[in-house]
Amino acid sequence: MAGRSGRQTNADRVLAHLRHQERPQSAYQILDDFRGDGVTGAMMVYCALDQLRAAGQVHRIESLNAWTVCRDPSHATTPVFEICRDCGAVTEHLDARLSCDIAKLSDRTGLTPDRSVIEIHGRCGDCRPDVPTD
Repeated sequence: MAGRSGRQTNADRVLAHLRHQERPQSAYQILDDFRGDGVTGAMMVYCALDQLRAAGQVHRIESLNAWTVCRDPSHATTPVFEICRDCGAVTEHLDARLSCDIAKLSDRTGLTPDRSVIEIHGRCGDCRPDVPTD
């Protein structure tokens, strides 16, 4: 997304920042991290996030009000996000069959969807207590 002059755009900076994060970040967390660079307005972050979402490079995790990098910007399927309630890890999954089932549901009900958001909350394998085997 670099500008014509080869200069890094705000969207480039935000995307690079998100790529270095272990967890999704809210717009205000991103803004706080950029304050040292002289960025003081939330609009810069929101505009960059809007550009990145339109380009398919980031996803908004609705329930966390946070942003994460898209695993595969060329995907045509509805992503499914698993969110660990303990450590905050978010994993993106792509499942073509599930996306097809969602489309069939909309066809049956007559809904024309604008977008689908699927988020599953629970505990990841690292955080859940060991389950004894019998």
